[in-house]
Order: sequence, then structure tokens, then C-alpha cells
Amino acid sequence: MRWPSFLGRFTKQLGIDLGTTNTLVYAKGQGIVIQESSVVAINKRTGQVIAVGEDARSMIGKTPPHIQVTRPLTRGIIADFEVAEKMLKYFFDRVHDDKSWVVPRPTVVICVPLDVTEVERKAVGDAAMNAGAREVLVVEEPIAAAIGAGLPISDAMGNMIVNIGGGSTEIAVISLNGLVTAKSISIAGDELNKNIIQYARDVFNLLLGERVAEEIKIAIGSAIDLPEKMETPMRGRDLLSGLPREIMVNDAQIREALGRSIKAIVEQIKVILEITPPELVADIYQRGIVLTGGGALLRGLDTAISRGTGLPVKVADDPITAVVRGTGLLLDHPALLSDVAFPATDHVSRI
Repeated sequence: MRWPSFLGRFTKQLGIDLGTTNTLVYAKGQGIVIQESSVVAINKRTGQVIAVGEDARSMIGKTPPHIQVTRPLTRGIIADFEVAEKMLKYFFDRVHDDKSWVVPRPTVVICVPLDVTEVERKAVGDAAMNAGAREVLVVEEPIAAAIGAGLPISDAMGNMIVNIGGGSTEIAVISLNGLVTAKSISIAGDELNKNIIQYARDVFNLLLGERVAEEIKIAIGSAIDLPEKMETPMRGRDLLSGLPREIMVNDAQIREALGRSIKAIVEQIKVILEITPPELVADIYQRGIVLTGGGALLRGLDTAISRGTGLPVKVADDPITAVVRGTGLLLDHPALLSDVAFPATDHVSRI
């Protein structure tokens, strides 16, 4: 891979984890420079972007009719091309806040989910190019997550990674820089929030918003019994009276709400293990499973997976940033990047 030598001095090389819930941007030589929610607020009357990231997320459920707050990605795949392009342009402009005489066009390594189609992959590349990128390469998320977690993916041994994001959970066994067995499922952070919303409706006749459900999950959510009881307020609208109501819920109730989804994740990990070559399974038995992504922070999830599979399980250091840190390491190792990445589009790189 060759960057144009002259203009390459004036542009940044970026690694991007374009997630359903959060977008993280790594700039070579600087580290992680952006960590924002993948949310955009737009004035429908003028088409103008009002807010991006955490500022836009804080508006969810609180806007007048003419302001639309949207998530442009579903399961890591672009669902609203125009909004995704505007979001990426906003992030590019933030990275290049040091305005210079040359128009900055970053070279970008961006992650895509497993099983992404050629059309969906092209949409990611087109959105980045239209937002101002000079060249776009894509890497599959489990590969970047494994690199960011410090797994020796270039070796002839089994490395098992479970990346639990907002829109999807990706389970993969990697060896010699390639995916040997892999699967993507839609049970992830957003689904766990929906579990809590449904539980509140069914058990307490209480209607919750997505943000409240996520806050409850973070506050007391768990996959196994906790040594001490935890409680947090659950605030929403009473479905019978239509009035606001608050109740106290405990970790056991939220664990019950999440139980089916946690069990499904464990079962899908077992499915991948069953179709993995025995030589690699032997490596995984010795080395264990590594969890990345925001969902890995759910209390006791590593223990629940270990109990279900009989394998050692550990959570990567700073699991939320593992994917984008993987892209950063790829930018520092061009030979490995050329081995695991592929062009996002058929476009010729821009000058």
C-alpha cells in the first residue's frame, strides 16, 4: 500500500471503529482522538446538522417534531447513508482542526462487521470518501479487536475473540491472520437494553426509554449472582395511568431480564467451538476466550461464558477501545495491514 508521498505529510492516517452505538477515531501518532456516540441530530426544515455524538444522544426522546435524532448505523452497517456521511465529515473536521493551506484528506482504515455484503462494504467506503477521505481500507471487526487485545493472530494457533458491541456480537476463531470460523449475531448491547424495556413493561406496566434502560444495565446489570445486592431507580411512564412513576429494581430482577440473551450468546459461542478444527480448539482450551466491546463490561459475563463453555475467559484491557486500538496498530504495521485489509470501494484514491 502506498500513500502519495507529498500530500501524505499534510494529512492524517486514521483508524475508525464505526459502531452502532459509538464511533471511535484513532489518529496515527496521537492515539484515540474521538470517542463519541454514533448519533446525529438534524433540523428537518433546513437539513442542517445540529449536533453529533454525545450532544445529539442527549437529545433522544426530547426533541420537537422538526428535529430528528437518528442513529445512521444498524448492526454496524450503514442504514442512512447521507447521515453517516455527515457524521464522518464532522469527525474528520474535528481531527483536522489545525486548518492548513492544503485541504486535508485523511487516509482511513475502517472496520466492518462480519458477513458484510459487497454493497454494504462499498457504502462504508463511499460514505468515508464523500466525507473527505483520500483512501479507504476496511478490516473485519474481529481481526481489529483481536489485534487491539494483543492476540498473536499471525501465529499458527487458535485465537478466539468475542466482540460484543451495541448492534451485534461477533464470535471468531483466528489463525494466521485469517478467520477460520466466525459468526455474527444480533444479540448485543442494544438487545440487552430492549430486554430491560420489555421486562419493565411486562412486570411493572412501566414504559421506559432506551437511555433509562441502558443506565439501569450499566448501574446494576449482571450475568451471574452478585455477592451484594444492588438497587437502582427505574423511572418511566405508567402504562395504566399514563403518569410518571418511579420504582426501585434490584440486580436479580435485571439479571432475570437479561438471562435469555446471555444464554443465547453462550450457546452461539459453543456452536462456533463445535465447528472449529480440533487443533485450534486445543489451543483455545489452553489460551482461553477473550472478550472485547462495551458488552464485555457486563458484570460476571466472563464467568457466565466460562461456566457455559468450560474454557477460561478473560476481558481485554479497556475492551471498549480494543477495535480502534487494533486499527492504530495496523497503521503502524503496513505489512500486517496489507495482509488483513482490503479496499472498501473501486474508487481511485483522491489527491
